Amino acid sequence: MEEVLTWIEIQDNIGWIKINREKKLNALNRSLIDELHDRLLDFQKDASVRVIILTGNGDKAFVAGADIAEFSDFGPLEASALVQHGNQVLFDFIAQLNKPVIAAINGYALGGGLELAMACHFRIASQHAKMGLPEVSLGIIPGYGGTQRLPALIGKGNAMEMILTGDMIDAEKALRLGLVNQVVPQEKLLETAIALAERIMKNAPNSLKNAIKAINAADGSSKGFREEGIQFADCFGSHDFEEGITAFLEKRKPKF
Repeated sequence: MEEVLTWIEIQDNIGWIKINREKKLNALNRSLIDELHDRLLDFQKDASVRVIILTGNGDKAFVAGADIAEFSDFGPLEASALVQHGNQVLFDFIAQLNKPVIAAINGYALGGGLELAMACHFRIASQHAKMGLPEVSLGIIPGYGGTQRLPALIGKGNAMEMILTGDMIDAEKALRLGLVNQVVPQEKLLETAIALAERIMKNAPNSLKNAIKAINAADGSSKGFREEGIQFADCFGSHDFEEGITAFLEKRKPKF
């Protein structure tokens, strides 16, 4: 099988994944989707990993989209199976992961690449990054959550414009719209992602997990508020709760 990941590494409680299909601008295919799932699952199970950073190899692309050649002759049934598999093992899997995932967008994030970044919990972009969902120019639409996650991030009107025009936007516009959290020079991209990871890791792992679940349930309905209450209550009685409260009362920093 083609080796699609340059390396998987754990450094200072950060799990690193770098996508390595640089000659194809790190385009997504089924093998890459499956391997990313396996690596993320390994990190989820590894107690030493507190935060995950996902990026692409090179400085041209995070992921420039799906590998179109892989599905160019598909019919509706094959296409349905493709997106169901991809969403289950990667895109929804990342969104629901119990550890924060940071996308370090080092270039083009188009189509499935932008959908991959949107499934992550944070997005940091280099200044030269370009983002878009150009699927309508190919006679299809986003299938890996793009029509759902983009409106949640930037609003329905802005999402309509991006998806129906298929236009790319630059990193600064992505920041203004709320699509990315930060924009930094390329040479500072990874150190900025590390700094964010370090800020996150000062906090209780159990609380991070529960907060992700509650935020993912947010849809403006009573369901989201109920889920928040469930996750709030679940924190009590945990070791993290005991340590956090004790540290506060003792006027010291907690040791999570």
